[in-house]
Amino acid sequence: MSETDSHQRGPGNRSALGRLIAVDERTFADRYWGRAPLLSRADELPGTFDDLMTAASVDELVSHRGVRTPFARMAKDGSLLDRSTFTDSGGFGAEMTDQLDSAAVLSAFADGHTLVLQGLHRLWPPLIDFVSELVADVGHPAQVNAYITPASSQGFSPHYDVHDVFVLQISGEKRWILHPPVHPHPLPNQPWSDRRSAVEERARATPEIDTVLRPGDVLYLPRGWIHSAHALGETTIHLTLGVASLNRYDIAHHLLGLLQDDAALREPLPAGFDPTDADAVLPYVDRVIDDMAAALERMKGDSVARRAIAERLGRKFVEVTRPEPVNPLHTVSFMTHLGADSTVVWRRGLGATIRADAKSIHVRLRKKTVSLPAECAEAVYLLESGKPCRVGDLTGLDIDSAVVVARRLLREGVLVPAS
Repeated sequence: MSETDSHQRGPGNRSALGRLIAVDERTFADRYWGRAPLLSRADELPGTFDDLMTAASVDELVSHRGVRTPFARMAKDGSLLDRSTFTDSGGFGAEMTDQLDSAAVLSAFADGHTLVLQGLHRLWPPLIDFVSELVADVGHPAQVNAYITPASSQGFSPHYDVHDVFVLQISGEKRWILHPPVHPHPLPNQPWSDRRSAVEERARATPEIDTVLRPGDVLYLPRGWIHSAHALGETTIHLTLGVASLNRYDIAHHLLGLLQDDAALREPLPAGFDPTDADAVLPYVDRVIDDMAAALERMKGDSVARRAIAERLGRKFVEVTRPEPVNPLHTVSFMTHLGADSTVVWRRGLGATIRADAKSIHVRLRKKTVSLPAECAEAVYLLESGKPCRVGDLTGLDIDSAVVVARRLLREGVLVPAS
C-alpha cells in the first residue's frame, strides 16, 4: 500500500466504509444494506472525521473558495431561500453573480437558515478522495453534502431520500427522528413529495428511532426511510454521504432497452383504432405481453444478449462516477523524465473495458477508446491489475516500447504516476 493510500484510509488504516460502520463489512452487507438503519457511535468507530470536514473547513469554503450555486443552498423549516439573497458577484475578474456572499450567508444563518454545501466530492480534496474510496468499497455511485444548521433549528421537514445515506456528525448535536418507509426502495423518479400525505401521517406516529448524534457518530439510512433532524443547543455540522444504489429495476430497464431491437415490437398499432378505449387496446396489450415473454425467454439462452445487459449497467455506473483526478502539470513533468525505473499505476475508478483482437488491444473509456498494438496486451493486463509497476517491468515489451506505451497511457489518463 502506498503512502497516499494509507493517508486516504484514515485512522486505523480502515477503508472508507470501515470508518463508517461499527460492524464488519460482511455483516453490514447482509443485515443492513438497503434493509435497516445502523447507528454507530463514535467510541465504536476507529477515529474522528476531522480529516474530512471541520467548522474551519466550512468557513474556508464559504469565504475563500468562490463556491457557486447550485453547489450551495439555504433553507429554513422546509423552505428554500431565494439564492439571490445570499449570492453576489465575485467582483473584478470574477463577475459571476451566483457566488456565495459570505456576509449574506452570515445574515441568513444568524436568522436560522441551514446552509447546505452540495457536491463536495467535486470541491473539497479530502472528500474527493474519501468518496472515491467509498465508491470502490460499496460498488455504487456516491456523493456528499454538508449541512450546517444554527442552534435549535430545523432545515427540512420529515421526508425520505431516493438514495441510501450515511450521516456523519462533525460538530454539535442533532436529534434524528426516523420512521419506516411508506414506499420502500423508492426510485429516483419517486420523490417523497409524491407521497406527501402518507409521509406526514407516518411522521406523526411513534418513531422507530429517536436519537441524538454527537461528534463522530454515524447513522446509516436505507433509501425510503423517513427522517427529520433538529439542531440542539449550538451550531451543528453533519455530512450526508448519499449512495445511489444500483438495483434490479436498473437491470430490467437495460433489458427492455434491448427489446427495441425486436422488429415485431416496433410495428405500429393499427390506423383508425381508438387509443382511449381500453377494451380496444387490451388485445394489443396481451399481444405485447406474449411477444415480450417470448423475447425474454429467448434472451435467457442468449449469452451475448445477457452480457450486453450486464455491460449496459457497467456503462451507467461509469457515466455517473468520476475516476481518480489527475494532476496535469505533474504528469507532464513525469512524462518528460519517463524511463525504465519510473513507476506507474492504473488510474483508480477508471471503469475501463478492455477488448483484444488479432491486431490490437483496445482500452474503452467513457468518452474515447485507446488502441495499442496487440503485442502490448500483456503489459496492459498487467497494469489493469491495479498494482504499481516499473515501466521496465512491463511484460512482452522491450524498454523503448515500454516507455512509449506508458507515455501514451499517461497522456490519455489511463495511468497516473505512482506516489
